[in-house]
Amino acid sequence: MRESSESSMYSSAKKGGKWFPPLCSVLGTLILVGVIAVFLPLTLPKLLGYEVYEVVSGSMEPEIPVGSILYVEGAKPEDVMPGDIIAFARDGSVVTHRVEENRYVEGEFITKGDANSKEDMLPVAYDSLIGKAVYHLPVLGILMTLVASTTGKVYAVVLAACGVMFHMLAGVLRERQRTAEKR
Repeated sequence: MRESSESSMYSSAKKGGKWFPPLCSVLGTLILVGVIAVFLPLTLPKLLGYEVYEVVSGSMEPEIPVGSILYVEGAKPEDVMPGDIIAFARDGSVVTHRVEENRYVEGEFITKGDANSKEDMLPVAYDSLIGKAVYHLPVLGILMTLVASTTGKVYAVVLAACGVMFHMLAGVLRERQRTAEKR
């Protein structure tokens, strides 16, 4: 019985079982790289000192479309020029509009959304300034919201665990092949 079992293991390894462990390794690597790639646009900029926001309104379209991810760099109010796009806090939200005028004496900005026909009704006080918008990527804001949620983080952990398990499976299969070849 033992000879039969060993010969069937050897024959299955001979018939194509040698491609399965590398396939598991490649699949595991792709899953892990995918999880890292999804989180990279969110984590790397934060490590470099940028704030990351999702654009949820169309006030800056077409320049910054809804659903974009926006990278904001801290800035001094006196360094902000007309035409710069800034992020500022207003009523518990973050707003991103273009500076029309920097009123140095009053310590405030006059802003306007590109899609709006008129300037904002309220000026933006210097202490509400978060920073200048330096870069945006369309559509990634939606992904950011999904990934940053509790459910998204759970899915990421589960996918990463699957990637690790595929690598472990590949190791076990390779070890079985080596054992079968020695016999």
